[in-house]
Amino acid sequence: MSEEIIDNDNAEELYEHHRFVADKGQNPLRVDKFLLNFLENTSRNKIQIAAKAGSIRVNEKPVKSNYKVKADDIVQVVFPHAPRQLEIIPQDIPVPIVYRDADVIVVNKPPGLVVHPGYGNYKGTLVNALLHIMQTLPMGSADDRPGLVHRLDKNTSGIMVAAGTELAMTSLAQQFFDRTTEREYIALVWGDVEEDEGTIIGNVGRSLKNRKVMSVFPEGDYGKHAVTHYKVLERFGYVTKVACKLETGRTHQIRVHMKYLGHPLFNDNEYGGDKILKGTSFTKYKQFIANCFSICPRHALHAKSLGFIHPSTKEFMRFNSELPDDMTAVIEKFRAYTHKR
Repeated sequence: MSEEIIDNDNAEELYEHHRFVADKGQNPLRVDKFLLNFLENTSRNKIQIAAKAGSIRVNEKPVKSNYKVKADDIVQVVFPHAPRQLEIIPQDIPVPIVYRDADVIVVNKPPGLVVHPGYGNYKGTLVNALLHIMQTLPMGSADDRPGLVHRLDKNTSGIMVAAGTELAMTSLAQQFFDRTTEREYIALVWGDVEEDEGTIIGNVGRSLKNRKVMSVFPEGDYGKHAVTHYKVLERFGYVTKVACKLETGRTHQIRVHMKYLGHPLFNDNEYGGDKILKGTSFTKYKQFIANCFSICPRHALHAKSLGFIHPSTKEFMRFNSELPDDMTAVIEKFRAYTHKR
């Protein structure tokens, strides 16, 4: 039996993918027992929940927990990410709720809010807020990412979904893994994007020079496969408003892909967008950009919409949000500035 483990902790989604190939001498064995033999610290109940959510697949097809594994079968299972143990205190933090039921909660995350506890951010996060709202979340209040199957950067605003039950969490994790979710972002980027629409394909991984940021590796020799589709929505000469749809969800994917295209996000201090990249050297223009940076003191990126299949009803649901005030104000300023030119 051979095994491949893909831990997606460094990506935007939060799940673990295990892949096993049964030996040629494998006698027929229930898939839940088969997995239990090889997955340490995993309960049979957790495996059966994964089967119920359609997250156990044999030879690319979903199977029930009583499926009999045979020789040469390829068995794959997706679990929500197993987090570190950390006590989390529920906190009454204002977070706009877009939708809520027993299975899922959809929120419009404001910019500046860290998604989950971590080094230097043990409280005041979205998870603290969700625990206050939902009172209980799957994976237990002692975990550092209860309910989460994906995340947004601290300074990225917009739509996020969290799970209210373990079954919902497993189902959503599988959908992110299968890339069946639909995600659209709105970004303001430097420069006049040449094509009206296009696709950026390039592996994304930790920079070999600065581990705090990501880089694109077009030769595919490092990092993980990443695909971003973009479409120009409005042109302002010096900057462009674009819509981006994610086919994959890598860390900083849109930010690093747009930089690779030659158009870093406006005021993105980690990818070179926090200085004048396009425009004149006139003092008035410099002051105009400084005012824009002050109005939107973060990278200009908003998760506008998210679509997924509801874990219980199986209905496809799509949630939308308006651009936040800071991005709207900067876009209005550029619209007026362009009109005066």
